[in-house]
Amino acid sequence: MSDRLSRRFAACAAQDRAALVTFVTAGDPDLDRGPSILAALVAGGADIIELGMPFTDPMADGPAIQAGNIRSLIAGTTLRGVLAMVRAFRATDAATPLILMGYFNPILAYGVEAFAADAAAAGLDGTIVVDLPPEEDAELAPMLTGHGLHNVRLATPTTDAARLPTVLSGASGFVYYVAVAGVTGTASAADADIASAVARLKAATSLPIAVGFGIKTPAQAAAVGLHADGVVVGSALVSLIGAAAETRANDLPEQVEAFVRGLADAVRTARIRTAA
Repeated sequence: MSDRLSRRFAACAAQDRAALVTFVTAGDPDLDRGPSILAALVAGGADIIELGMPFTDPMADGPAIQAGNIRSLIAGTTLRGVLAMVRAFRATDAATPLILMGYFNPILAYGVEAFAADAAAAGLDGTIVVDLPPEEDAELAPMLTGHGLHNVRLATPTTDAARLPTVLSGASGFVYYVAVAGVTGTASAADADIASAVARLKAATSLPIAVGFGIKTPAQAAAVGLHADGVVVGSALVSLIGAAAETRANDLPEQVEAFVRGLADAVRTARIRTAA
């Protein structure tokens, strides 16, 4: 099993802070700027990158990421192109974990075994397949494990005690806690609810717990980082990319880096400020 992801979470824990996990859609707003956006995420302080596979029907995503998917598809992004982007990223960055996040259809069309082999060879660390629950991932999960890729599972506010063991069985890398019952970028959970949910998950697994959905600002990221092992920010970043694409801004990587730096600073100092 690839341990780049485990090392990163361990390093953040050693610094008594959460990991900042950033999400962007591969190929958004276009293929030419994709690599510079990934570099900007790292330069700004992202610890882990979730790279979205563009798909025509991203049913778990809100308007911002839906629009990012459409921009990417119009630009001509394919799953093979995403893996090529990963290979190019790995030529200059061997340390930052990359998790491919999206839906099963592109993987199925690619070929499950071929995808797992090519994803590992490209330098991915794992996948989050949003529409493939544990009861239905018997085709994909063994292929991921066989090629040393993490199979990150999702838990939600409606994952009760009876189903949680099924979600955690076979999960690796981390558990992604979806903080709100809804689509991405449309609502935010209360801090007390997040703290309670993270505590419940930590009692059931030793895997790191990353929390996402509805985290848009440095203050929100800091608040979640008090409890979680990872803080996921996606829709706010994709919205920034969309606005820059609409205005044809020339400084998109700089905007991304500055936004991520604000999030990273907040997450890295959250527990220190609370203890002071």
